[in-house]
Amino acid sequence: MGLAVHLLGSPWVDRSDGVSYQVRSRKSWALLACLVLSERPLTRSRLAGLLYAEADDPLRALRWGLAEIRRALGVEVDGDPVRLRLPPGAVVDVDVLRHGSWAAAVELPGLGAELLDGVTVKSAPAYESWLLSERRRIAAAAEAILHEAALGRLAAGDLTAARDLAVRAAGMNPLDENHQALVIRLYRLAGEDRAAEQQYAAVTELFARELDARPGIAVRAALATTRESHQEADDASLEAIVESGAAAISAGSVETGVRSLRTAVRLADRAGSTRWRLAARLRLAEALIHSLRGLDEEGLAILHEADRLALAADDRAAAARARAEIGYVDFLRARYDRAERWLTEALAAGEDSPAVVARVSTYLGSVESDRASYPRARERLEQAIGLAADARTEAYALSMLGRVHLLTGDLTAAAARLDESIQVASRDHWLAFLPWPQAMRGETLLAAGDPAAAARMLRQAFARACQLGDPCWEGMAARSLALVAEAEGHSGRAFELLADARARSNRLADPYVWLDAHILDAQCTLGRRHGHPDTPVWIDTLRRLASRTGMREMTVHALRHSGDLDAADLMNAVE
Repeated sequence: MGLAVHLLGSPWVDRSDGVSYQVRSRKSWALLACLVLSERPLTRSRLAGLLYAEADDPLRALRWGLAEIRRALGVEVDGDPVRLRLPPGAVVDVDVLRHGSWAAAVELPGLGAELLDGVTVKSAPAYESWLLSERRRIAAAAEAILHEAALGRLAAGDLTAARDLAVRAAGMNPLDENHQALVIRLYRLAGEDRAAEQQYAAVTELFARELDARPGIAVRAALATTRESHQEADDASLEAIVESGAAAISAGSVETGVRSLRTAVRLADRAGSTRWRLAARLRLAEALIHSLRGLDEEGLAILHEADRLALAADDRAAAARARAEIGYVDFLRARYDRAERWLTEALAAGEDSPAVVARVSTYLGSVESDRASYPRARERLEQAIGLAADARTEAYALSMLGRVHLLTGDLTAAAARLDESIQVASRDHWLAFLPWPQAMRGETLLAAGDPAAAARMLRQAFARACQLGDPCWEGMAARSLALVAEAEGHSGRAFELLADARARSNRLADPYVWLDAHILDAQCTLGRRHGHPDTPVWIDTLRRLASRTGMREMTVHALRHSGDLDAADLMNAVE
């Protein structure tokens, strides 16, 4: 290793050529962090204004900071915008944390430590806002890596290492139900039933005290985890069980189908059949994630097992399926860097299959949309629509493309794409999906000045979502109904609906995190308009959520709601 840059914890640089010069100025460390973490190179004027605005000659102060970085790292730092050119093989810990493998990330000496711990920069409010946002995002990335590494160790059968990592993740965020569910599941799998019961009791007490709620289905399912089955089956029997489970799910008997597939996984493990160990896991994981809400965490653990099995069997198609679904779960949880990594790997493994490319491109487009990278989102989603070989992938991609147009204000294009999504889903009898595009279509009608038509469509979407019991669809429809109520002059009703929308969308452990931010944004907008007393709390919650996850547009909205920065500086603050 020729060069290692450590920004987690107290920052330092390690060079194998024996040069021991360290960055001495706090502002130079701050400057280095900006160069490493900014998604695109920043201009000299922007960097000078961000860090050296109080200096007599800001650009000269910037040149001094760049010279110190150049001397400490032994690399080129030049140009306008400024580019940091690291040599091949150089390691930057925050880059490994965000984009590297979990196996490499868990070895980082600063994993779990604060970004630039101890480094403060005075008289630079825009930089301080940026650093706070980045610290939250890096903390969330560390938490995600610990959880992912625990699942990876579980898939490898190393229960002790998996448990230690899961406990660290839970320690960073004790109120995350998925962390707690994983800890309990690992205790159960290791045969430590008493420890599992004690952990469940502690979690129950914590949730009651802090959230006034009981643990959800993910934690309860973890406590019910079983270790083995004494049944045996041959390939013919396994095929029958897997097919019957899949058929039951397709027919709407999801819980029955999931029970069959769980049995198939246990029997395939005992039989040692690689083919059916993979097939049963992929079918079960997809059912848990897409059909039976609240159990994404169990599905994620199974996907990591499937990915490991696929690699051992050199089954690229199965690896692509597993990685695509891991990426999808990370997308829902707003772990966008991790989602992008898994989905990119899925794309490489499944590049010969148009169906796989279509599904993965849909997920990648959705990630870009959540991060407000709208041109890239449109490109990915249009590619997915062109390649889609099944109606459900096409309907989903169309809905997400419609959302991009809605969020960017192109109501005509949004209406067209959402209408297509509704038509495709209806032809395929995918009624469980319809509330999602219907809710957004209702919003386009409202934005076009037809609240009556919007209300009709949204009531249908909400009623269907409630019948299905889908928290995400319920939350999206309730949010849009709140906007209708506001348009009709019923602001009190609008606030009630928005509060209900958040409660519905977050009632299980696997919410769509972007939707929570989307609802919060509406609460902040209406709260500011009507002087609601809870508005400061909503704004702070939105800012924390957006900065932890890297939702750039939502971060801008939170800053605008709070009035901390002038409009011209908003986007610069989150670059």
